[in-house]
Amino acid sequence: MLVPVTLLGRVSGRLHPLDWLAGGLLALGLLAVATGLLPSGPASDVLARIGPLLVFLATVIVLAELTGKAEVFDVVATWVARAGKGSYALLFGLCVVFASVTTITLNLDTTAVLLTPVMLALAARVGIAAVPLAMTTVWLANTASLLLPVSNLTNLLAADRVALSPSQMAAVMWPPQVAAIVATMACLWVFYWRRGRRGEDRYLPPEPPRPADPVLLRVCALACGGFLLVLLADLVPLWAASATAALVVVVAFARRRREELRWSLVPWRLLVLVPGMFLVVETVGALGMDRILASAIGAQEGALGVLRTAAVGAGFSNALNNLPAYVAGEAVVPLGHQEQLLGLLIGVNVGPLVTPWASLATLLWFERCRWHGTRIALGRFMGTSLVLAASGTLAATVALAATS
Repeated sequence: MLVPVTLLGRVSGRLHPLDWLAGGLLALGLLAVATGLLPSGPASDVLARIGPLLVFLATVIVLAELTGKAEVFDVVATWVARAGKGSYALLFGLCVVFASVTTITLNLDTTAVLLTPVMLALAARVGIAAVPLAMTTVWLANTASLLLPVSNLTNLLAADRVALSPSQMAAVMWPPQVAAIVATMACLWVFYWRRGRRGEDRYLPPEPPRPADPVLLRVCALACGGFLLVLLADLVPLWAASATAALVVVVAFARRRREELRWSLVPWRLLVLVPGMFLVVETVGALGMDRILASAIGAQEGALGVLRTAAVGAGFSNALNNLPAYVAGEAVVPLGHQEQLLGLLIGVNVGPLVTPWASLATLLWFERCRWHGTRIALGRFMGTSLVLAASGTLAATVALAATS
């Protein structure tokens, strides 16, 4: 049952604790199917449901990784710092826009994996505090993931039940998305960016960016832009759009920097973790968790019912993880209660901020910060994140109820 873990180790060269977690969950899920705890029918339905999601996840991560290697994020981050002209207030607004757009268009894991080291390197290059930039990245990786199906894996899971095209989803979710970002900005400024926290009045803007390969940079930037346009136009399935954009970028790298194309670009850990997590959650739900969640969420419609559902989703996400929290919550939300389902989506997107394991993006972010040498005090992280999780979830839910 440790074959997936062994494969991960061969591909990545070493085993990380998250690799063991991924392999362990998959082993538990397969064991549940083999022993009959999870019947083969529901197991097949789960795997069929997440198949397109896994194709999207693999291809969009490859797209994002190669886009990062082409220095697209570095160039944008440098121009952001230059546009700030030494003003922390202006830099703050630009960083919020940068992190939000990355999350909305390329998903929260891209922001955690690729934008985090870019922002931390930028902090060192221009001599500004790293922690405010790091917190901007991790908070907006979660709270800015409401607008489009691509922004969060939970949104992709919700696509069939919500029954909204990307443009329709954006039309419905932009008020809660704006509310969540505004709440994030307020908490970021109060807890991390204001003068008393950062310790400086101004910073020195960096030199203009000089990418090593301008051709690759342009190809990757155009591929990402084209992917977003196709997504918004809803012309093809999401997995097909991400696969096409990734193929364009892979071909460009094959012609110009073939040595960068390695199997380690594929997110093997996530491809093992996600199906294992879903099989385990399906098993636990069949053993009684569904009844507990159904009682907690209820079937009440209207603003109070949506808020209750969002709160349960946020709490369950921080206790376990937002992906299984959404799957389990969706199973007990009554059919036809679309607002309640959207409330659950707010809870599992904006709420999973408090514990390090509440979302995969936060786990990946902690790993990147540790690798960079940036220390985040866990007590301060959890305390400030609790304030944002509560205020952001409330603000987004109220905005949804007010505009529905």
